[in-house]
Amino acid sequence: MKIFLDTANVEHIREANSWGVVDGVTTNPTLIAREGRNFEEVVREICEIVDGPISAEVVSEDAEGMVKEARELSKIHKNVVIKIPMTPEGLKATRTLKDEDIKTNVTLVFSSNQVLLAAKAGATFVSPFIGRLDDQGQVGMEVIRETVTILETYDFDTQVIVASVRHPIHVLESALAGAHIATVPFDVLKKMARHSLTDVGIRKFLEDYKKIPK
Repeated sequence: MKIFLDTANVEHIREANSWGVVDGVTTNPTLIAREGRNFEEVVREICEIVDGPISAEVVSEDAEGMVKEARELSKIHKNVVIKIPMTPEGLKATRTLKDEDIKTNVTLVFSSNQVLLAAKAGATFVSPFIGRLDDQGQVGMEVIRETVTILETYDFDTQVIVASVRHPIHVLESALAGAHIATVPFDVLKKMARHSLTDVGIRKFLEDYKKIPK
């Protein structure tokens, strides 16, 4: 399973990328707004750090506007993937961009029916938001399991990106469900790398090493 980093913080991306585990990055207007920097400047810098799919989101609500934005964003770098909202207008834009060989990530997906439509429209990636579903009392991971089944059953080229990840268990369950990708915040990635027993073991080894006669 591939791991994307869900952030627009360049320093976090640079650090995580140095671990050798980051396959791509997803951003959105909210994440970039937090950085207080120019949108295209941030996307361009991320593309220089990570050699993998970099999702940049459009903000238009109509298909024509989405396609216009997508064409400009795709010029930033060959790895840019256009995030398109899961709406009827978004589906129109996705099909047009598919025909123009521009990669898309259909986002704000909350049901398996939406997954099916996005895949049929030609989405490169589809992003179900499991954390937000959990917040509403639904089992977000069930949508991921259904999504994997749908994509495999009908041999769609679309890949699922598990989004709105809140904790390491979400990532583990995504891997067990056969998801192609999980996009995780930097804090979650750090938690995945840590375990209290690892820390105890390191301290014990270092204490014992100091007892070795020099």
